[in-house]
Amino acid sequence: MMFPTVTTQRKSTGGVSAFAFGGLEILATAVLLVDRSRRIVYANPAAENLFELSARHLIGHTPAEVFTDASGLDAAIGKSVAGSAAYTEQELELGVGGKPRLHLSCTVSPVDDVVAALLLEFRHIDRQLKIAREERLLEQQHANRELIRNLAHEIKNPLGGIRGAAQLLERELDRPPLIEYTQVIIGEADRLQSLVNRLLTPHRLPTYRRSNIHEILVRVKGVVQAEFPHVAFHLDFDASLPEFDADSEQLQQAVLNIVRNAAQALTGTTADPRITIVTRVARYVTLARRRHRLALALTVEDNGPGIPDSIRDRIFYPLVSGREGGTGLGLTLAQTFIAQHGGTVECESAPGRTVFSIVLPLQLGSKT
Repeated sequence: MMFPTVTTQRKSTGGVSAFAFGGLEILATAVLLVDRSRRIVYANPAAENLFELSARHLIGHTPAEVFTDASGLDAAIGKSVAGSAAYTEQELELGVGGKPRLHLSCTVSPVDDVVAALLLEFRHIDRQLKIAREERLLEQQHANRELIRNLAHEIKNPLGGIRGAAQLLERELDRPPLIEYTQVIIGEADRLQSLVNRLLTPHRLPTYRRSNIHEILVRVKGVVQAEFPHVAFHLDFDASLPEFDADSEQLQQAVLNIVRNAAQALTGTTADPRITIVTRVARYVTLARRRHRLALALTVEDNGPGIPDSIRDRIFYPLVSGREGGTGLGLTLAQTFIAQHGGTVECESAPGRTVFSIVLPLQLGSKT
């Protein structure tokens, strides 16, 4: 991409106050200019609108200081600098403060100027690409659930045989030390049976009835706070949210699994453990290719150490756990129950801030 010579004038903040190339001001594409130290020296109005930040809050800062996770952007900048050529990152996620993450493509282009070294162009990822990615995730989730379901059925029958054989053997033994061994076999068989039952639980279809999400959340808060009294809770509810058709038992279990995971992550790791639960109305959202006029947006945020990088992309997979002794089923069940309600659950995590975001349609089957 060729750019005309840019004549710049510095502000006291180190930013750029005027451009001979005024076309950047009227572009619909969000543009940032950064200098050789990778500090932002200019942001056009489209960038201010995209990131919901004024130029004053952008100029003088590095991307790492502006965005909650700028590793992907930093990598794109590094590749452009290393190759001395334009580089495009097709799928980039950027978080700004407590706002939902932005799904963007970004083109980084070198420019020859006294002040600016790189031009960064940001565009929203096309909605169809986002829908296609969500469909792939849904297919993967379905395949994972079927695999686990089939595996659980295959384990269930021989497990019953092992337990039964241990009971019969116990009746034939008259030495207490040997009976202790059969008790271990029976106890472990029962533990595995419980695990198998939990693997098969999500396949019960929801039973819908009018439900109040805030009543569900208050019950969840009570259960978790009784178990973890050292954790402080902050509830921020939108009173305008209406009742909606849902299986309150499944939703309670889904949210309970997420909140309990957060409380467990906070135990012994944070001086001021805190969980914040927020509800809001979301308007005109697309879930599983359906356009919903109204939806419930629910977030569960904790200030714990964050999810380990090694499992961050797999936390909803069965049997994946970052906790010693964890079964790795809590988040899998939560995702399954939420998906059965036509909703989605996503996670963003960094040290000091982990957020699970749930979106549920308020009217099943509604679309525009």
